[in-house]
Amino acid sequence: MMLNEFNRINVAAQFLRTAELYPDKLALIYNEEKYSFDELKRVCSNIGYNLKKSIGSGTIVAAFLDGKSSVVIADLGILLSGNCFMNLDVAAPKERVRNVIAQTRPSVIITDKASENIIKEIYNNYLLLDDLLCFLIENMSEGIIESLGRIDTDPFCIINTSGTTGTPKSVVLNHRSFIDFMYWADSVYSFTYGERIASLSPVVFDIYVYELCMMIYFASTLIMIPAKLATFPYRLLQYLEKMEPTFLFWVPTIMVNIANRDMLNGINLSTIKKIWFAGEVFPTKQFNYWYERMPETQFTNLYGPIEITVDCTYYIINGKLDDSEEIPLGYPCKNSGVFILNSNNELAGVNEEGEICVRGTSLAMGYYNDKKNTEKHFVQNPLNSMYPELIYRTGDIGLVDERGLIMFKGRRDSLIKHLGYRIELNEIEHVIINVLQLVENGCAVYNYDQRQIVFVYESKNDISPKLFRSKLAQKLPKYMIPTIYVKMSIMPTNTNGKLDRLKICNLINKDK
Repeated sequence: MMLNEFNRINVAAQFLRTAELYPDKLALIYNEEKYSFDELKRVCSNIGYNLKKSIGSGTIVAAFLDGKSSVVIADLGILLSGNCFMNLDVAAPKERVRNVIAQTRPSVIITDKASENIIKEIYNNYLLLDDLLCFLIENMSEGIIESLGRIDTDPFCIINTSGTTGTPKSVVLNHRSFIDFMYWADSVYSFTYGERIASLSPVVFDIYVYELCMMIYFASTLIMIPAKLATFPYRLLQYLEKMEPTFLFWVPTIMVNIANRDMLNGINLSTIKKIWFAGEVFPTKQFNYWYERMPETQFTNLYGPIEITVDCTYYIINGKLDDSEEIPLGYPCKNSGVFILNSNNELAGVNEEGEICVRGTSLAMGYYNDKKNTEKHFVQNPLNSMYPELIYRTGDIGLVDERGLIMFKGRRDSLIKHLGYRIELNEIEHVIINVLQLVENGCAVYNYDQRQIVFVYESKNDISPKLFRSKLAQKLPKYMIPTIYVKMSIMPTNTNGKLDRLKICNLINKDK
């Protein structure tokens, strides 16, 4: 499907055009629910119309919904009302949801009866999804006219990511960046009308938003996998076999788990022609397990923080790798400038490590209602003194090797990728030490070999891991809660008197 035939300005307008071109094509599947593009357009236009009547356009509208199909319907309805959507995590602690809402101040939250009591405690201004579907409008154009007036630099969605003070940072992404990424995907992979996307990512992920755009721009069928299957890998594989997807875009964690348990034998996944993975390092041994058993499938490693729309580099793997060989980040996606800055803010040489930096259309607009952090991370390109040009400094360490491939070498600071989530280790420390006041001193480190968050601390009292976990469950999502707790009599410090995180990290990894 050639994207040059489609709308380059507004994703919502493109959804309407796709629905007109392919009204009977299956657009969305979730459990027993199925929607054609025409059915989806009618439901979402109805939400858009009623939402616009209630709050107008040009604002943030949050969705706090349990069912994945409800989230898709709400997000499209929000876009058709001329607003920007922000999905909230229904599994997150109330305090975290409250912090996100306080940071972004959405004009309204769309929720359902199952979640109404939670939102009622946190925020007064909410609407029930069923109320927005209370009647069907006769003239569809009335409900969507505002969405067509959105321009490409208007906010498209907000994705919340971990912050150092306990309040997540709210990343603002616009229409243009997603449309640009769709053009790149089409130019490299030539996605077709027949794609069937097996969507496993939480709706608070940018991967989900990309899959939503795939449905819109490639007239793909979006198969929303029930969340409970993620904890039962073999049942998940059986579900894939039944649903016959053609495309997966997953974080490696569950794929590693499947490889470690040798679960692909006896499962027929021959319909899957493309697999993308991103969000964390995929161990090569486990990747080779997948590659050997699915030789007809094209595998791609992608890389990019949330501040870069979806991803900014890619590497198509064309053969089995040595188990000790690292999978490259690869090459910049079209229209993304990716380069390495050394410690002198100069362009790094071949095989010289430095910070991975990104420029171009893919950059987020910044952090919502957070000028300080925006100016800290989105900065003037030090290689360009002639005109304003923002880059994003990722904090990731990498290099460009003699082949011209970008290679990942680790983190510059305490930001990690774990289970596909980007996590500030400082936020975990802040909650344990300052909010819960469980210990006097401590730091969170990451054991990359074991893929575990470890909390190392000093304390006058003995605290059981069970107590740590139960207290943290009230403040942090499950994926941020440390697995291992290590008590030290004296924590090592560096010459500046600060905790020597590198030494602590080395000790933990050595012990493991």
